[in-house]
Amino acid sequence: MNRFFPVVLGIAALTAASAGFAETCQWKDGAGRTVVSDQPPPGNARDIRCSGGGSFTPSVAPSAAPTGPKTTAEKDMDFKKRQQESADKADKAAKEQTAAAERKENCERAQRQLALLESGQRVAMPDASGERRFLEDNERQAEIERTRRMTADACK
Repeated sequence: MNRFFPVVLGIAALTAASAGFAETCQWKDGAGRTVVSDQPPPGNARDIRCSGGGSFTPSVAPSAAPTGPKTTAEKDMDFKKRQQESADKADKAAKEQTAAAERKENCERAQRQLALLESGQRVAMPDASGERRFLEDNERQAEIERTRRMTADACK
């Protein structure tokens, strides 16, 4: 039994040493899944990282972006970028909401003006000197047409 111990120990040591020199590679496949293997990656692999003492060299250059864990500065920069994007998005939403409210108000104002003109009541408007004068029938029709165009534009 003692004769075989050094042989078994030698075989185990050679096996462990050869495993330590085996090349293992990690990459992302076409579906975005991470693959770890002792076989070379296919040509469409991304983010290739190989380790070990083998002679395999990747046929596709690793991506320029660092694949390791992010530093605190990078995390802080990403956080600030997300904050800025969030603030920009909130500003844009607020501007859109203000513009929508303004369009709605202009539409309602034009509709009220058109309803007043079409009601048949006498309508007074200021003249060039600031004096109040009532619209004649032809002026009323022209004002109705102008207000209809305004309403159509404002109420899109």
